[in-house]
Amino acid sequence: MLANIPVSNLKGIGEKIENDLQTMGIETVEDLLFYFPFRYDVHEIKPLTELEHHEKATLVGKVISEPSLTFYGRKKSRLMVTLEIDQIAVKAVFFNQAFVKKHLKQGELITVIGKWDQHRLQITVSQFKKGQVKEKDTIQPVYSLKGKVSLGFLRKTMRQALQSYKNQIDEILPESFLTNYKLPPREEALTQMHFPGNGHRLKHAKRRFIYEELLLFQLKMQWLRKQKREATMGNAIKVDSEQTNAFVDSLPFSLTNAQQNVLKEILNDLKQPYRMNRLLQGDVGSGKTVVAAIGLYATISAGKQGALMVPTEILAEQHHESLQELFGDQAEVVLLTGSVKGKKRREVLHKIETNEAQIVVGTHALIQDDVFFHDLGFVIVDEQHRFGVEQRRALRDKGLHPDVLFMTATPIPRTLAISSFGDMDVSVIDEMPAGRKPVETYWVKENMLKRVLRFIYKEIQNGHQAYVICPLVEESDKLDIQNAVDLHQQLEEIFPDDVNVGLMHGRLHSDEKDDVMKSFAENEIDVLVSTTVVEVGVNVPNATLMLIYDAERFGLSQLHQLRGRVGRGDAQSYCILLADPKGETGKERMRIMSETNDGFELSEHDLKLRGPGDFFGKKQSGLPEFKVADLVQDYRALETARKDAVEIIESGKLFDDSSYQKMKRIIEDDPFIKGQVLD
Repeated sequence: MLANIPVSNLKGIGEKIENDLQTMGIETVEDLLFYFPFRYDVHEIKPLTELEHHEKATLVGKVISEPSLTFYGRKKSRLMVTLEIDQIAVKAVFFNQAFVKKHLKQGELITVIGKWDQHRLQITVSQFKKGQVKEKDTIQPVYSLKGKVSLGFLRKTMRQALQSYKNQIDEILPESFLTNYKLPPREEALTQMHFPGNGHRLKHAKRRFIYEELLLFQLKMQWLRKQKREATMGNAIKVDSEQTNAFVDSLPFSLTNAQQNVLKEILNDLKQPYRMNRLLQGDVGSGKTVVAAIGLYATISAGKQGALMVPTEILAEQHHESLQELFGDQAEVVLLTGSVKGKKRREVLHKIETNEAQIVVGTHALIQDDVFFHDLGFVIVDEQHRFGVEQRRALRDKGLHPDVLFMTATPIPRTLAISSFGDMDVSVIDEMPAGRKPVETYWVKENMLKRVLRFIYKEIQNGHQAYVICPLVEESDKLDIQNAVDLHQQLEEIFPDDVNVGLMHGRLHSDEKDDVMKSFAENEIDVLVSTTVVEVGVNVPNATLMLIYDAERFGLSQLHQLRGRVGRGDAQSYCILLADPKGETGKERMRIMSETNDGFELSEHDLKLRGPGDFFGKKQSGLPEFKVADLVQDYRALETARKDAVEIIESGKLFDDSSYQKMKRIIEDDPFIKGQVLD
């Protein structure tokens, strides 16, 4: 196996070079062969008439003058020679390459690569070669290098490795995949990745490895998913479909098609003899909570308990209130947060343990040691990214492998959902309830601020409320907090005395934040000046306007999350982006925000503008590092790979079919799979 052959077996690799290669992650011949170029120098030879000014060009010409060498300054030189190209005299200039003079002889052909000056008919040469470039050398690989490893040495060593070991390159994809997707064999694709015959062959080699990388990754995800399912058998909930349908029919509104589809998926999971592990995505206002509530109803109808865990006390109180209203006397819904203390807490804990309480709504207080459930069957975790893995696991461990539904209002691009949550089922509510008025969004500059403030005052006079958001890069960033404090003082001076201006930021204690949000929710505060801590917050239907200062400092997804705080009532709502972006990316963000309210469309734009790592934040993204594949560009290949991986795992081919054994071995040897502790 190539993975067992040390790279030092190749000629010319001594101890020092071997150490440098190790720092590049190259220890074996297999490591070397899969060390792909990060770009390619394309030496396409065009006629002079087709070259553009300052283009990187490759020219072949005959030396028709004696080289002229001039020295100036310390170790600086300028070498000039005239070439005849297409019967035109072209000047070739070499800076600080005095040694080239002895290689230039009149009458000989040379190939030069460099920056073309259309006006002077001159090329500033960065590379040169005697003679004419062969067709096979027109596309040259460029690798990341470290230490004493030079580009020329690595190219030479790579060619040697391919010649010596290409017969040992195993094909890991079944023949049917190569035929159906018109992919080149692995050996041929590897050769073309390093030494492309032409652009067409390179493109197909890349296609091959993009699909291979994504398929292997998706197979790992689906294998883990299968293992998790099999490790948690025996949790089927006997859902009474007739009773659940009657409950749905009794609701004062009709479910959208998207809600109905997602509900089917959730109810089907509850019935299965394995634990649900599903992510429910839906824009703010799309009706995720109603679907989750129906799932809770189906659970308690079967005699089990349900729990809903949310990140803040005020959100827990709002959910508790809405679920009480929804279930009426059909279920006992209790609230458990840090504020529930003493005798009241003991009563709530007793109800949970004795099954007097069928549904428990709370914050992380739900996972404390003194909380014992009678028979926890279904757990819903809202805004799941706000909780740590250990907190979520602790809640699940309160019951006998309860089904778990994670909910998020952050629209995650489909490609990231497939890759980041590959071992989870993903449901999407991508349709808004009928009659919901979209928030009107406007981008304005500083010179319109007075007009905007007059508009806010008019909304307040009409009985509505407003948010004013200041940017906060980090919670410890004093400058930004001071900005919020300063702005709060300014607005208190600008608005008349009858306007109550509140302030909230990350330095406030959680109790203080809750108090401010309660005051705002109860219409005691007219204008709330806040940093982004308001992003995942409460339902204030009376808030109809949001002004976001320095909006260019936010990503599209965060702006959309903030905008979702308004537009929750019947009145028309507005979001005003105060921004003066200097770069094109910032301007593009403002344009897109003004044009669409679709969170999933925005998230796709955000992914393209920011990249996968920045979407979640590099530290917590958990995204794989692909060598060839790109999650943004290769989303079609990712979807195909996921579909194929599901079929391969579910059908048992990976385990039973001999043509899949090489793929199976690669997955089994993966450190992530080996070290994965199933929770």
